[in-house]
Amino acid sequence: MASTACTPPHPAPGELIGPRSRARGALLGLAVGDALGAPAENLKPSEIRARWGRITGFVADRPQGTDDTEYALFSGLLLARHGSALTPAHAEAAWHEWITGRATFRGAGFSERGTLENLRRGLAAPISAQHRHAWSDGLAMRAAPFGVFAAGRPGEAARLVAIDGSVSHEGEGIYGGQAVAAGVAAAMAGAPVPVVIAAALAVIPDDSWTARSLRRAVAVAHRGERAVRSAVVIGGYPWTDLAPEAVALAFGAYATADGDFREAVLTAVNMGRDADTTAAVAGALSGATQGLSAIPAAWADAIGPARGRCLPSMGGRHVLELADLLLQPTEPPGPAPAALDPTAPPQPTPAAPRPTAAPQPTPAAPRPTAPPQPTPAALQTTAPPLPALAAHRPTAVPASVPVPLPVLTVEAGTAVDGGMGAVGCAARVGTEGTV
Repeated sequence: MASTACTPPHPAPGELIGPRSRARGALLGLAVGDALGAPAENLKPSEIRARWGRITGFVADRPQGTDDTEYALFSGLLLARHGSALTPAHAEAAWHEWITGRATFRGAGFSERGTLENLRRGLAAPISAQHRHAWSDGLAMRAAPFGVFAAGRPGEAARLVAIDGSVSHEGEGIYGGQAVAAGVAAAMAGAPVPVVIAAALAVIPDDSWTARSLRRAVAVAHRGERAVRSAVVIGGYPWTDLAPEAVALAFGAYATADGDFREAVLTAVNMGRDADTTAAVAGALSGATQGLSAIPAAWADAIGPARGRCLPSMGGRHVLELADLLLQPTEPPGPAPAALDPTAPPQPTPAAPRPTAAPQPTPAAPRPTAPPQPTPAALQTTAPPLPALAAHRPTAVPASVPVPLPVLTVEAGTAVDGGMGAVGCAARVGTEGTV
């Protein structure tokens, strides 16, 4: 048995990270990771070193997010509109309303293109998700808003993201999104790194490819990014957007950095592969863990409203606007506000507080080697739900998802992690050659 990682340093007395700081940290962290990782997408570490040495900041003259940020905005606005009453029909209708007839799909992934083709042919969810790339990380990249909304309720976050994903993903693609959403939900409640990882594993099948890859990544995290990459990358496979691989790399980077925002994101970026997505997920996890003030000011200042290059309906939207929207208290049911209607003129984004502002105290987190502490009430999936947004309707409470102890097993040997899928190949664990 091996611990996943060391607990981040205890906060100084007087510090407290509130839910708004965590929510903003998660979604701005996603956007920052996306923009930092975009130039390194689909590259090997050796290619990254040949071009830039080790990436330690933005390498593009005009940093900008990709489809990862725009799809996170899409899913977040969908969630803000329907809350816990979200259904597959709502998600499918949003694709038709905000994407099908308006998307340029510049930079979009194969899973999104396959979904769009199926929807245009008149196929409905979940049949619309039956295409050759339903196992991609396209749901994982847009899953963080569900963890923000269901803060402290990993099971609810996993339930809701699977509903969103039913339009575009199935199998391992759904599991990847659920792991990310549950991890962010646990981090939003102040859980230490090992408990965040345990929460992610608790909501997906133990014998799934995603779970096995994630366990291998965090088991070797103490050895650094090269070990994490070697543990999960599918050598020789041409596509880098496999959900089991990308999600494991992101959690491995998060564990390697002990939840530190800067190190988690840069570790993900410098591992290459689907670097914009892995860095976006690592940024969401560590941003929720450490709060907005952990994001370097220069990185935060570079993130403006989405440009709508892939999804024009998301143009002018800012992730900080979405973070605040997902935390709004209950209001009487009524028409969706203009902020939820991508056809409305973009609302001005309030000036974001600089991430260098003095942080607020967080309770000291237990070290993973200490006797397990009782799970905070905020992490109980049966706890009363957070205040709902406008037009929320109560739904049946999902079955509780237990959060296991923050100790994970190390799997030895080489395992077969992929079966014969729609792409017609069996994937095995390996390395990718030159690293």
